[in-house]
Amino acid sequence: MANARNKRSLTIARHRTSVSLEEPFWDALAELARDQGKSIAALVGEIDLERTERGDGTSLSAALRLYVLARMKEARKPETS
Repeated sequence: MANARNKRSLTIARHRTSVSLEEPFWDALAELARDQGKSIAALVGEIDLERTERGDGTSLSAALRLYVLARMKEARKPETS
């Protein structure tokens, strides 16, 4: 299945949670975390904190997808000097 979701368990904010994402999103999160010198769990924890502070009811999986999308859009913007 090309769009199969993969569930992974992470410890964020000192509690275990499971997140289901498609493999390309896991790959993108791993790359973004590596670029920032963080673990995937640390990056997911930061995204989760921002999500809960917003209090908009977005699920963690959706917040992770939106984060990846936003970073991809940022990367595509032409640099201005």
